[in-house]
Amino acid sequence: MKIDAPRLHRRIAALAEIGDTGDGGVCRLALTDDDKAGRDLVLTWMRELGLRVEVDVVGNITGTWPADATEAPVLTGSHIDTVRTGGRFDGNLGVLAGLECIETVITAGTELARPLAVGVFTDEEGSRFAPDMLGSLVFVGGMAPEEALSTSDRDGLVLGDELARIGYAGPIPCPQRPPHAYVELHVEQGPVLEAEGITIGAVTGVQGISWQELTITGQSNHAGTTPMHLRHDAGAVAAQIAVAVRDLATSPGGPHVGTVGRLDLHPDLVNVVAGRAVLTVDLRDTDEAVLAAAEKSFAEQVRALAEAEGVEVATRTLARFEPVAFDEALVDLVEAIATEHGHSVKRLPSGAGHDAQMLARVCPSAMVFVPSVKGISHNPAELTSDSDIEAGANVLLDLLLELATDRLQIRKRSVAGSAEGAA
Repeated sequence: MKIDAPRLHRRIAALAEIGDTGDGGVCRLALTDDDKAGRDLVLTWMRELGLRVEVDVVGNITGTWPADATEAPVLTGSHIDTVRTGGRFDGNLGVLAGLECIETVITAGTELARPLAVGVFTDEEGSRFAPDMLGSLVFVGGMAPEEALSTSDRDGLVLGDELARIGYAGPIPCPQRPPHAYVELHVEQGPVLEAEGITIGAVTGVQGISWQELTITGQSNHAGTTPMHLRHDAGAVAAQIAVAVRDLATSPGGPHVGTVGRLDLHPDLVNVVAGRAVLTVDLRDTDEAVLAAAEKSFAEQVRALAEAEGVEVATRTLARFEPVAFDEALVDLVEAIATEHGHSVKRLPSGAGHDAQMLARVCPSAMVFVPSVKGISHNPAELTSDSDIEAGANVLLDLLLELATDRLQIRKRSVAGSAEGAA
């Protein structure tokens, strides 16, 4: 059984038209009008297939087949919200490939032991409402719905109000019942697979993530008349913090990566010393001890920089997730299926956060990666070849079939029996 690749590519292209930025990219921030239009399109496709469509209190969408199934499903999916300068594959591939796999199974008339479902999770990117993976975090009970619904964006708009405005404040309560298993197809968003000529990534887990927002309060003053040694320059401290993050991430034993992704200065004028600076810091590592040590070292450096310049620094945690290891049997299965399909495969961790790391809290979970051209993502130039998309979707299809027909248990028993015979 194989997916219909042209149909999948058509759906990817159709969804990419919503929020098209004119340069090959997509801007479809969570709970905007474009996000609503994207959701409406995906729901249309789900309903055309006869799936049971459900929307929960934070707008997560689930389409289940058969529609009258009551058992815990094998769930796949991802998200369709993007960053402001996003591409057409990040998240979208996982949702649309999941839908394609279900349509392939329906068309073939395949009998399954348990239902299949595809999910669309709200605000995975966290670009508008923090934290990232917000929808899947609420789905599994890691964040109270009330807390999520009261979250505000940078303009003061409240998530619950925006959800109601676009018509996706659903009735299904959270946390939801855990699925039987969760598997997610995603573009790598990094350069490893392409650089090594590998077609499929069997993802072993996800790095821990620490997001902080720092507000530095100094004193605005005239840029020409205020001596350097008498300044309380919030901009200068922000610059030193950015350098400190870079040094921390490149030092031996430091976090795997560190990023200052946003910086706002006030009053943001060429001839005025900045009196306030707001910046974000993103630290990530696969080892929780290393990540915690980096956070401690960073906090000490910030205190020293603030004291030296005579400014105040307030820190707010935007997101904090420990590293996640995926289900070992499922990682093995991804590797085995990819090999059976004749693809090269590599085990590797994910540097980006994904909904799968939240689902891993409540059920066996795994991910399938396909290469990103030049490792580019969160960028209009984001690209994955048609052949790699087709390869990944067919691996996902067989993975879903293994889980939904209990063939995984048969495979385990077969392997165990062979081992006993060899002994």
